[in-house]
Amino acid sequence: MEKRILGWSGLEVSSVGLGCMGLSHGFGPATDKAEGVKLLKAAFEIGYTFFDTAEIYGPANEETIGEAFSGMRESVVIATKFGIADMDENTGQMWLDASPAAIKKAVDGSLARLKTDYIDLYYQHRQDPDTPVESVAETMKELIDAGVIRAWGLSATDADTIRRAHGVCPVAAVESEYSMMYRKIEADVLPLCEELEIAVVPYSPLAKGFLTGTVDGATVFPKGDLRNIMARYKPHVMDANQELLHFIEKLAAERGCTPAQISLAWVMARNPYVVPIPGTRSIERLKENAGASDVILTKDDYVKINMLLRKINYMEVGF
Repeated sequence: MEKRILGWSGLEVSSVGLGCMGLSHGFGPATDKAEGVKLLKAAFEIGYTFFDTAEIYGPANEETIGEAFSGMRESVVIATKFGIADMDENTGQMWLDASPAAIKKAVDGSLARLKTDYIDLYYQHRQDPDTPVESVAETMKELIDAGVIRAWGLSATDADTIRRAHGVCPVAAVESEYSMMYRKIEADVLPLCEELEIAVVPYSPLAKGFLTGTVDGATVFPKGDLRNIMARYKPHVMDANQELLHFIEKLAAERGCTPAQISLAWVMARNPYVVPIPGTRSIERLKENAGASDVILTKDDYVKINMLLRKINYMEVGF
């Protein structure tokens, strides 16, 4: 797989990363740890070097990554996150804490579970209304100076917060939902990141499976799967978005690839600092997603696709 650089930070990663949330959180029963280690090692053999996790995904998530890459730490770039103290998986409600004390406790826990003495990229998972982002940035600066983290980022945030944080301690990456089906960051977050040379790491670049063509209004998600409570995965919304899916399937057929590969290639075509992190528990899907790096969209292709996307009447809804 080709490599990309995470903005000004200089961190070199595979052009497609692996979002590891689904191994233990948000998509039904957790994967057995041994199977998770096997999957991660397979991903590395395929060419993945960028792995994304978080404290809130549960101890097993970071522990699985730590076990998988024990003895080869320098070969991979690991991103994890802090700031969500607790979360109700049935409702999506979050309890946030990004105070300096909470951050220092969180980073110590992540280091232990990951079996490492440094974290490559440390994100604030969600913004804590009780802790100004400037305070968070100061704590990140301390951790960088101490060699505990190499770079830091923000997840699911807005342009004003990014600019304020960047002014205190430069932000290396912004993680945000972004796909053909969810394009809200194009209004201000994405242009700002391009201005400041901040990497953008799209999560759910395949719309949690919808853009693979394997999910529709009749799909039954397992207990514990967040898609059961998300408005965009209600049958009437997915039915309304079939036009978008058919459009992508037609493009994929013309290019001799899959809808997932077209969708990932479109995200990556925005600029060379965009690195999507689709998640999967399937080795075959790992291979398919990695193959998106071989699907090259020209500037004309990209402009044409965006023009056609604007003409399609599809529903773009939030959580």
